[in-house]
Amino acid sequence: MKALFRMTLMLACTSAAVYATAQGAAASVYKTKCALCHGATGAGDTPAGKAFKVPSFSSDQVMKDSDATLLEVAKNGKGKMPAWHDKLSEDQLKDLVGFIHSLQKK
Repeated sequence: MKALFRMTLMLACTSAAVYATAQGAAASVYKTKCALCHGATGAGDTPAGKAFKVPSFSSDQVMKDSDATLLEVAKNGKGKMPAWHDKLSEDQLKDLVGFIHSLQKK
């Protein structure tokens, strides 16, 4: 029983460390590639965001979007937003979608 508890605890700690590393990497990519338009908080309140009418990640419109839709937009762009499929890996794009969720205010 103790061995099972230790193994479960070890697995939980490992999962948390992997998640934190992915979030840190996604935050770094977001800061360098996305924040210029979307802003540090995802509100789209930067000069570029206002000029391009970037919606807040917390807007009803974006909150309704599925992860698949957000991933599609990140990959292929939308409106004036550039496509990132040729500059970021699939895993980086998926991690960005997760990071976007961390910015959303529900």
